[in-house]
Amino acid sequence: MSGDLEVSAAAVNVTIPEALRWTDTRRGQEFRLTTLNVRLLPDGHLAVKAYGRPVGGGRGAYVSFPVPDEPALATLVAEAARRAGELWAGHRGLG
Repeated sequence: MSGDLEVSAAAVNVTIPEALRWTDTRRGQEFRLTTLNVRLLPDGHLAVKAYGRPVGGGRGAYVSFPVPDEPALATLVAEAARRAGELWAGHRGLG
């Protein structure tokens, strides 16, 4: 079966530590970015987007933001991917 199985991507959500959080603006609204969505693509590369809440409060839209090219954020993404790999490799099956 594994030869016929196609997995398009695997994803993990990561909380951004307070010291690494940043703000960005979309459609005139400022957002505080608190979560990364890291995806492992079929070719082995990673893709990442950031998500957060409006600084002014409220739900706001679930809108993705690019992740700045910062060494500390790149390290966070790499560590999250490493840890996700450990967790996936050690899975114990369904319920």
